[in-house]
Amino acid sequence: MFIAQAFKVKHEFWRYIVGSVVIIIASIIGQLPLGFAVFIEAMNEGLDMTKIDEQTMYSLLESNLFLFLMLISFVAGMIGLVLVVKFLHKQTMTSVTTSRKKIDWKRIWFAFFFWGILSSGLVIADYYMSPEDYAFNFQLERFAILAVIAIALIPIQTSLEEYIFRGYLMQGFGTLAKNKWFPLIMTSVIFGGLHLFNPEVKTLGYSIMVYYIGTGLFLGIMTLMDEGMELALGFHAANNLFTALLVTADWTAFQTHSVLKDISEPELGFIDLILPVFVLFPILLFIFSKVYKWTDWKEKLFGNVEEPPKEDYKIMEDIGTIE
Repeated sequence: MFIAQAFKVKHEFWRYIVGSVVIIIASIIGQLPLGFAVFIEAMNEGLDMTKIDEQTMYSLLESNLFLFLMLISFVAGMIGLVLVVKFLHKQTMTSVTTSRKKIDWKRIWFAFFFWGILSSGLVIADYYMSPEDYAFNFQLERFAILAVIAIALIPIQTSLEEYIFRGYLMQGFGTLAKNKWFPLIMTSVIFGGLHLFNPEVKTLGYSIMVYYIGTGLFLGIMTLMDEGMELALGFHAANNLFTALLVTADWTAFQTHSVLKDISEPELGFIDLILPVFVLFPILLFIFSKVYKWTDWKEKLFGNVEEPPKEDYKIMEDIGTIE
């Protein structure tokens, strides 16, 4: 039902291509303040703009300012997404989010706190087991500013990514292919591919793409099984927000005034890929499946997506699968 409800709105695939371009353009416009700030600082330092790499950009601006300006692009992207959904597809944001009559905030908060507490616990446990790998990085004033920026803007960043991949494009590819496995694979690969330019890839190597694509599959499976992306929204927000506040490193996309700083030699072992993608994520899916009583996995992940007969749309509206 989550994908099929897109049939009621304007769902020709060219609209998803145009919409994606509009969202990208909006995000680029949102990057202009960061680019302008880096340009001014580079000129003040007498640096050649053509030779400035990502690490130099981090060093030119204060960490909180850099994070704020970087996240502004996601605000612009979100505005672009809302406009595309409303005017290009004549669709509501609710129907891009879920098959339920209204967005289930209890699901969002459950996934947020469940993963936030668990992931933070894993970091704290690692800190106590390997304290030599961490430096205490806490500075109250800078952390307070970080907390305001992170709490206000990181959920927008993660929500934009979820709306694009687990909502907008999931429905777009689903109505195009008329099945569920194709949009699941496509959105996961594209999601992973967009992380290709993250500093983590440069530091750890291309094998980390297994983690990024695997995360996309995990979030996509969660969305299809739950007939909505509320759990994915909560999980992704917790993952990025708690990480930004708790631990940072010089080679990550988020370099923040967090509580801890990872000073260990960056390396990506075989176990680092196997554990989250092939052990932790399946366990989390099992837990969510028990909480929300998921059934019929084969149909929900590999079944066909058929356009409902026109007379069925009123029924779908009445039960809350289309708004």
